[in-house]
Amino acid sequence: MTRQFNAEPFALNFDKASTALVIIDMQRDFVEPGGFGEALGNDVSLVRTAIEPCITVLKAARDAGLLIIHTREGHRPDLSDCPPAKLTRGGKTFIGEKGPKGRILIRGEAGHDIIPELYPIAGEPIIDKPGKGAFYQTDLHLILQNHNIKTLIVCGVTTEVCVTTTVREANDRGFECVIPEDCVGSYFPEFQKYALEMIKAQGGIFGWVNHSKDIIEGLKD
Repeated sequence: MTRQFNAEPFALNFDKASTALVIIDMQRDFVEPGGFGEALGNDVSLVRTAIEPCITVLKAARDAGLLIIHTREGHRPDLSDCPPAKLTRGGKTFIGEKGPKGRILIRGEAGHDIIPELYPIAGEPIIDKPGKGAFYQTDLHLILQNHNIKTLIVCGVTTEVCVTTTVREANDRGFECVIPEDCVGSYFPEFQKYALEMIKAQGGIFGWVNHSKDIIEGLKD
């Protein structure tokens, strides 16, 4: 049955049966003190604002029976999948170093895992990705195809990096993406603002932008 999300630049038609929620990188290394985000000198309180809205959207998606996918950015313990340019970003080495939550951005370490507030339940796939976009070197596209997904609700962090990279990748693959603006976060408020404006510019060049309340309302029976 066709429904609508209130959104900008115009309402988005969707069907619950072909819609998935994708939560990008809500990991301890990015949104908790002592992780990679803070090691880079960022104020993690700015991205933590997305947690509560994400909780409400996640609950609504679970209640509606949507496919829910979580992603984590991180690398193999031997760093063989981490390009040198990324490893020494800004002339400093962070990835793989020991931190308060284990080795930074290393799969299997405490900091690499998803925060408890948004932790996946049984049946919700977790995509471990080595890059910014959730489609790069992962089986995300295959999973979405196997579930006949056409529309993605995209939440998570950070807005201007992993979220928008994933949205652009999804757009090129024919998926329609809607981003509830309070469910994404950035360490830089100005980046948050312009990243969202770029997504919905020119008639929705990459997708749609709305609010968590619009997602919840659209999913109601």
